[in-house]
Amino acid sequence: MAQRRQRGWLKKEKRVQGETWVLYFRTRRKSDGRRVENKIPIGLVRDVPDKERAWAQVERLHLKLNPVDLRRGVTFADLAMHYAEHELVGRSESIHPKAHTTIKGYERVLRNRLLPRWGTRIALGIEPLEVEDWLTTLKQEEDLENPTLDRMRRVMSMVYRHGQRYSLIPRSQESNPMRFVRCNTTSGYEAMILTPEQAYAIVRNLREPERTLTLLAAGTGLRISECLGLQWQDVSFADALIHVRRTWTCGQVGLPKTKASKGPVPLHSLLAEYMRCWKQKTPYSQPGDWVFASNRLKGKQPRVANMLVSDYLRPAAAKAGILSSHWDEQGRLVEDDPRRFGFHNLRHSLASFLVRMRTDPKTVQTLLRHSDVKLTLQFYSHAVSQDRMAAAGEMLTAILSHESGLRAD
Repeated sequence: MAQRRQRGWLKKEKRVQGETWVLYFRTRRKSDGRRVENKIPIGLVRDVPDKERAWAQVERLHLKLNPVDLRRGVTFADLAMHYAEHELVGRSESIHPKAHTTIKGYERVLRNRLLPRWGTRIALGIEPLEVEDWLTTLKQEEDLENPTLDRMRRVMSMVYRHGQRYSLIPRSQESNPMRFVRCNTTSGYEAMILTPEQAYAIVRNLREPERTLTLLAAGTGLRISECLGLQWQDVSFADALIHVRRTWTCGQVGLPKTKASKGPVPLHSLLAEYMRCWKQKTPYSQPGDWVFASNRLKGKQPRVANMLVSDYLRPAAAKAGILSSHWDEQGRLVEDDPRRFGFHNLRHSLASFLVRMRTDPKTVQTLLRHSDVKLTLQFYSHAVSQDRMAAAGEMLTAILSHESGLRAD
């Protein structure tokens, strides 16, 4: 007798992000064949207020709650859900674990882009030119950047390769249409680079602990997730070192980005003075406490990066005249600059400053903890206009050193 196809059932659960709709369903456990309960978060109740809309969200996501039936033809949603179940899992459950931020990013691409467009299509029936046309349309209609489009292409390709690995689709080259999809990967984004004078102007417009946090990011090149992941036991004043052991992003503790990222960074005496002063002021100064703990959460979690940027860093840059702003009707300065600007610009600025000072590239690479010096020089050592002017001047000076001969002609 054929097994009845299930729909699952919805429940509300209290989670860190807020009350959440959760879809429950049953799956067969691979280890012993027993049917066990499984669940997938659908969306926050504040975004999806009633059960009818929650079920509509389930339908929109094309979630596959039943085993893949190879006889009817494998859909892209079949491949995507199989990929999510086996690859988008926590570190302890996978041979090749992915970072939490990577998992969430891939899930968003699948949920918001790939499944709504390709979920119901037979996987082997999707043509490369169809995907190319779709990406081109997204670029034109939504003004998406090339790297964003390439990320969609790469996730889609990983889904197909996963399906081939598990023999859900043939392993022939033609069975993966993404091998023939062309996508421009070049980004038009150029990071805003700060001079030391501009960085000082920003710091002057900040109070503690945002001032120390900004100096930490600007002077060490630490990523904001690494800054927020610091505990006092990671800061060695005696050895003048900061040990990078964890990150804090998307409300979760994670591991450093790469093996090179785990390297310690120097704690200069100037920065150490600010760190000591902050340690004396904060109520959370024990070895296991977060260096930049949230007062609202009584030190149980670090601060939130995007709120620090929007509430403190960007307003300080506006007051310093680095970002454009205007005065509102209440006489308050409102930052309205459309350019991307955050803590990562401090990392770019440090690299550019060191390269300008003719610091050995290997030293810059080690300080930024890049695995390859090519990455340091290609993406982080931005030439500023004065440098380009000086470089052009050197060439012109060499050429025009024979100016008398030109005039004679």
